Amino acid sequence: MEDLVEIGRVFVQAMRDRRGIASVDELYLENAQSIEAVVPPVRDFRITKGREAIKAKREDWLLNHDILELEADGPYVHPPNRFAVRFRAEVAQKDTGQRMVLSEIAIYSVEDGKIALEEFFMWPK
Repeated sequence: MEDLVEIGRVFVQAMRDRRGIASVDELYLENAQSIEAVVPPVRDFRITKGREAIKAKREDWLLNHDILELEADGPYVHPPNRFAVRFRAEVAQKDTGQRMVLSEIAIYSVEDGKIALEEFFMWPK
């Protein structure tokens, strides 16, 4: 369980430090998957497969949004191999300036000391 806690803590700190993209190489398996709660408006799919695709998804999101405020709370561990993080972010769309507050929970499954799966659960409007 100590390894799970450490991976979770490193991940949460990377999010707080806004190193989410940079941390993917260190913390994710090559064949990791990311599953969104719903199909995002700028995509036509919910599931992203592979470490490089997960980085590209995050980079694309940052091209279109400014993060004004970000909270990452956790990790909440569920041994032997999962942890959760609660996110709250205030963001602005770059093209319109429209501000939004986003709240979600993400569950991370760990295999061989790295994140194999991330699943996002959204706060309904």
